[in-house]
Amino acid sequence: MNQKRGIYITANDKVIDHAIALMNSIRIYDQETPVVLIPYDENYHLVANTLEESHGVKIYQDLEFIDQLSQKLYDIFGENFFDKPNKLRKQACWFGEFEEFLYIDTDIVVFDKIIDFLNYFTHYDFICYDYQHKSGLKNIFTPKILEAAVIQETDLKDTFNSGLWGAKKNIITEAELTKIFTECAANPEYFDFSQKVSDQPIFNYMVLTRIKKRFNIVNRAEKAPGSWAGSKHFQQQDYKLFDPKTEQPIQYLHWAGIKIEPGCPYWDIWKHYRYLGESHPPDDNSLAPKEQQNTWRKIFTKGWKKLKPVK
Repeated sequence: MNQKRGIYITANDKVIDHAIALMNSIRIYDQETPVVLIPYDENYHLVANTLEESHGVKIYQDLEFIDQLSQKLYDIFGENFFDKPNKLRKQACWFGEFEEFLYIDTDIVVFDKIIDFLNYFTHYDFICYDYQHKSGLKNIFTPKILEAAVIQETDLKDTFNSGLWGAKKNIITEAELTKIFTECAANPEYFDFSQKVSDQPIFNYMVLTRIKKRFNIVNRAEKAPGSWAGSKHFQQQDYKLFDPKTEQPIQYLHWAGIKIEPGCPYWDIWKHYRYLGESHPPDDNSLAPKEQQNTWRKIFTKGWKKLKPVK
């Protein structure tokens, strides 16, 4: 059977630069795999048009379904757990057009044909690829979930960052998804919700309790390189990275929890992919944090008004 494979991303116009960097890196190694954008909110038309024109990215076919699904899941918990329903929009991946799919956050760049991660689906239904489990329960669970025997200590090796993962369509149905969120809402003591912007606790609960045939690629026999931009030991060569701990090239880099701006870890790599193919990339001084840019803009505008001749 010829499975239809593809990649989902979420973005809005605010993160257009991140989305461009990600897609530029993907298309270096893979011109064929279709990519579908799940709009993060209603402000997505600029990023959608830009990515469609440059990289053939399409919009998720049923935007109304995304709105309804994310709002329904949000309402199960309410604002005490999530700051907004938007983070839950990626759950629409389970019901989209691809039979096998990879989901990727836009604060990532890749150094390989990333869709090939799905080759593990010969034996598994769900894959992830990071060392989140090295942090133990942090940002996912509390010890109470182990005390209640909802999951076992051995399950923790499969915990993951929800910024990159892959699965087969419909192994989680919409009814099951609602049931899972209802279970979690009834047992908030199981979860570390210190980061209200993240769906990571619920996502990990879902995978560990519902999907038996799962695999974290870092647990492969030949080991696997790291992927977090907060790791300082990676060695750089030609806008790629090498992990000396595993003696393997890094396949993707994730700035999870790190603001991408001049001076951040591996900034030159991100900037390279963001402006790939552009003849005159801006210098770092013109790429100051937006908050600082806005301050400068306000100062400039105020000063210009003072200097402007009165007619």
